[in-house]
Amino acid sequence: MINGTTMTNGITMTNTVIECILSRSAAKYYDPAATLSDDQIRELVRIGTTAPTSFHLQNWRFIAVRTPEAKARLSPIAWSQPAITEAAVTFIVCGQLADSSVVPERLAPLVEAGIMPPEMVPEWETPARDLYMEYPQRQRDEAVRTGTFGAAAMIYAARSLGLGSTPMIGFDAEAVHREFGLAKDEVPVMLLSVGAERAGNWPQKPRRPVADVLDFV
Repeated sequence: MINGTTMTNGITMTNTVIECILSRSAAKYYDPAATLSDDQIRELVRIGTTAPTSFHLQNWRFIAVRTPEAKARLSPIAWSQPAITEAAVTFIVCGQLADSSVVPERLAPLVEAGIMPPEMVPEWETPARDLYMEYPQRQRDEAVRTGTFGAAAMIYAARSLGLGSTPMIGFDAEAVHREFGLAKDEVPVMLLSVGAERAGNWPQKPRRPVADVLDFV
């Protein structure tokens, strides 16, 4: 695979998904006049929620900060980063502490759809309980993992739609939690701005060589 192409039986084939990933970069400059509709925002979140979660917990929530009033509330507790006010929307990506008690509820649609046999549900619930119930750090770690997976899917979905995105960890987590009414079991994992770009953004920055980050065992 080179520059978004794959080799199959000696034939070079273009892979649009890989091209999307390789061409993505964090946007710094947005067109402040551009907006996203509620349906476009919903679609980005729908795509985000197809990302994997442990035991199918789907332990996430997304707050779409899109009105001028809401952006004004978020900006000062997010280091006044320009993307907050200039991008069409900034998502507060919330991970929820892993809670094994919701496993039967979350698996019910799989059973109803005939994907999972009913007798398999306790086979998922029991190990989930053993893994998380007595381990607060694991619960929080899973919240962060889950939110990150969802945000990553949204980042690449945005790129595929010709939109820029900027994941940000520069914010006062306690202030965000308080200002936007997060629940006790919710962790603000990151902010994710999405919108139409304007001129001046860099291409994807060079990465470390694979040889420096990969070991074969």
